[in-house]
Amino acid sequence: MTSPSFRSPPEPAMLPKDSPFHAGEQALQARVGVRDRLAQFGRKAIRDFMPDQHRALFAALPFVVVGALDGRRRPWASVLFGSPGFMSSPDPRTLRVAARPGYGDPIAVGLVPGAPVGLLGIQLETRRRNRMNGTVTETDDAGFVVRVDQSFGNCPQYIQARTPAFVAEPCAVVSPRPVRAERAVLSAGAAALASRADTFFIATASPAAGGGDPAEGVDVSHRGGKPGFVRVTEDAGRTVLTSPDFRGNSFFNTLGNLAVNPRAGVVFVDFAAGGLLSLTGEAEVVWDGPELAAFVGAERLVRFRVAEGVWIENAVPLRWSAPEPAPQVAATGSWDDARRPIAAADATKESG
Repeated sequence: MTSPSFRSPPEPAMLPKDSPFHAGEQALQARVGVRDRLAQFGRKAIRDFMPDQHRALFAALPFVVVGALDGRRRPWASVLFGSPGFMSSPDPRTLRVAARPGYGDPIAVGLVPGAPVGLLGIQLETRRRNRMNGTVTETDDAGFVVRVDQSFGNCPQYIQARTPAFVAEPCAVVSPRPVRAERAVLSAGAAALASRADTFFIATASPAAGGGDPAEGVDVSHRGGKPGFVRVTEDAGRTVLTSPDFRGNSFFNTLGNLAVNPRAGVVFVDFAAGGLLSLTGEAEVVWDGPELAAFVGAERLVRFRVAEGVWIENAVPLRWSAPEPAPQVAATGSWDDARRPIAAADATKESG
């Protein structure tokens, strides 16, 4: 893949005084009636520096979820690893990551100076998570440095608690290992991983003002639900992944990006066996219809159409304990439960 070229990052600046949200985020906030409230709250919650507790969390983690763009400006999501302390923050506006993408990881081409990047620091065992979106300022053989553009916390909802343990040295992931290209129609193994998942991560990007090619920012976020909350189907020669979008903080960082730029990347981790499935494609938000109405707890659906991806065996040097379900998932539905009312509605239409 071709490495993208990016303009040199501007000097750090305070977030906009009126709102830290771009037009896509504000449009969705207005749709659900929270735009004015969040404009005020967002100025307090979203900072252009990392609070000390966020800096401490990143430093304590053995992995970080990363979103970046390839040479065609397509978002990809992946996971980087290191012994706790591999991430450090020498000052509140800087994060150093002493790790590089593993062998065969398509995200590698997007970690270059001037590139936008999204990072999610998530401690699954405690359900703590913080997001930081910024710009890569320098790289070397050991890793890269990010200048903080936006930093904010997220609530613990829908995170399945898992405790990690290393089964190999973190640096071992750069060694050659089996890598399988995934096409628009996923292989049986990749489809099976997605269909049984209770967790995935999604990267999105907002375009620069004026609609130019360079991205204004990249974001990566967590999605969780009951095992099987991602429905895998096929349409027009492409695999389609459909997942419920539950009640959150109403910032609409992910969905707001999709409102102005449908390109997205998703990554699934095989927590038991160590495989990594990273996909890029396009996503849309479904706001109504029988599928949404039939899925208990879903406020929207996100439908992701696969373009291509990679499956990397033994990409993850960690293994996790069996999950402790997030308390919130008990009140949500499943695609099996939703299938019956959807089929009944379809039958009514046909008989009518």
